[in-house]
Amino acid sequence: MKALVFGVEPEPPAAHVPEHPLLANLARTPAGLRDLPPPGLLGPDWVVLATRLTGICGSDTKQVLMDTGGDSSDFALTAFLSFPQVLGHEVVADVLEIGPEAEGVEIGQRVVLDCWLSCGPRGIDPPCPACRAGDLSLCWSFADGRLAPGIHTGNSADATGGFAELLPAHCSMAVPVPDPIPDEVAVLADPFAVSLHAVTRNPPPAGGRVVVWGAGALGLTTVAVLSALYPGVEVAVVARHPAQQELARRFGAALVVPSEQPAEQLVVTLADWSGGVLRQPWKGLPLAHPAHVDVVYDTIGAPATVEAALRVVAARGSIVVAGVHAPARFDWSPWYFKEARLVGSNAFGVEEVEGVRKHAIEHYLDLVGSGRVDVAALLTHTFPLERWREAFAALARQDESGAVKVAFDLRD
Repeated sequence: MKALVFGVEPEPPAAHVPEHPLLANLARTPAGLRDLPPPGLLGPDWVVLATRLTGICGSDTKQVLMDTGGDSSDFALTAFLSFPQVLGHEVVADVLEIGPEAEGVEIGQRVVLDCWLSCGPRGIDPPCPACRAGDLSLCWSFADGRLAPGIHTGNSADATGGFAELLPAHCSMAVPVPDPIPDEVAVLADPFAVSLHAVTRNPPPAGGRVVVWGAGALGLTTVAVLSALYPGVEVAVVARHPAQQELARRFGAALVVPSEQPAEQLVVTLADWSGGVLRQPWKGLPLAHPAHVDVVYDTIGAPATVEAALRVVAARGSIVVAGVHAPARFDWSPWYFKEARLVGSNAFGVEEVEGVRKHAIEHYLDLVGSGRVDVAALLTHTFPLERWREAFAALARQDESGAVKVAFDLRD
């Protein structure tokens, strides 16, 4: 089968290396198309899937474009990775083969991948406390059991991902897709589930004000979650590119603030919108106190975004960090002064929505099926796998391409 493999010898550099830093990285990234043997069943309760569509996650983009935002040489989560990798975990696929002990799936069934390589897929019984609680992304066993280390499909050398024609999956990882939901909508289940987890685990107060920092797939699905489940909450979005800004308005943002402006102006704009009172220190960014932003959902997770969020969030408000970025120094004195709650938000598992507990992907499919959520416009570009460099170039130059969510189409 054809697969895009990361962790192989880089292709010879082109005669002309682009000046754009991300495109220059793309020209020398250690990835390439390879012909691999088709995957087999990794256990008697595993299945083999035939890929239809695979979305490119922000983590895939950072890895292929080698874009960490700074020095991340001590990145702790490398403890749970193994190479080489076939990336891609936002997958819609058909069930092609079923192991003798696989339950709940049928040959030919169309499914969305629940990507976690947790206790069940690893053959660990009894499952760890996190898995028993439904917190699959916090599993204790990501480096244990019958698979090479990997948190989710695509970052384990054994559990290859959807940047390929075929991929293996544990039967519990195959979530059936209702017939009326097209592939192009089903492929957005993973980023929506990430945002659903962030918001429902850290909900805004009724009638409150929130800021969503970043308007990629995570930021925009966060706006969609807020609009569907918390319609009385007023939402401001900090968005970089025009295509993102337009979708933020379409999904329900009351205010859209372009991020390409000085940080001080961002703080002033958000404080004015929320009714915060600005105070000017000797130097640096102004501080809003009292402030009236109840929650900031930071889908970027960069030092600059966290610092600005601390300046505008209310006393005892929350900053929910769902993005990953290299660290740097910033002034965090507003954190202790405001007694703000700074919390990480790691992906998704079994979530409670309006009193119902089920898997986050199932919640997404239900919300789509009932007409309460429509995020189809997020999928802006699709490419065949052979044009993988064009796909990542579109993400590297979102200002020109208008790309938001890009996917590989393997339906032929």
